[in-house]
Amino acid sequence: MSVVNSNRSIGVLLISLVAILFGLLTIKSGGMVLFADGPDRAAAGNYVPFVLWFNFVAGFFYIIAGVGLWFTQRWAMWLAGIIVISTLVVFALLNLHIYNGGEFEFRTIMAMSLRSIVWSVIAFYAYLKFSKRQ
Repeated sequence: MSVVNSNRSIGVLLISLVAILFGLLTIKSGGMVLFADGPDRAAAGNYVPFVLWFNFVAGFFYIIAGVGLWFTQRWAMWLAGIIVISTLVVFALLNLHIYNGGEFEFRTIMAMSLRSIVWSVIAFYAYLKFSKRQ
């Protein structure tokens, strides 16, 4: 089995790059709030710690999935699906946190919505491209 598939479509290249870039930005933004005591943490406001930690850790999986997609590895399709499911579970837990009166920032809802949509598109596209391959 070849590591590099020269038959990659432009769509696979695009979702790979989006996944990797999304992962790098997620790690950077989450890390600045989690590990730097400065303006980024102050600007974060009423962030929800479990959501922040999930997103930070997920950023590393975004990169792994993106690299797998770049090399057209079928396992990356499954990892993208796991990312979607876990993101939706954390989003549901965030909604439960809000319903129970927990503090939050509206931008957290927007960020989780964006993550859910982006990864749903990536996973669906990967499924279309990789599910029929042997």
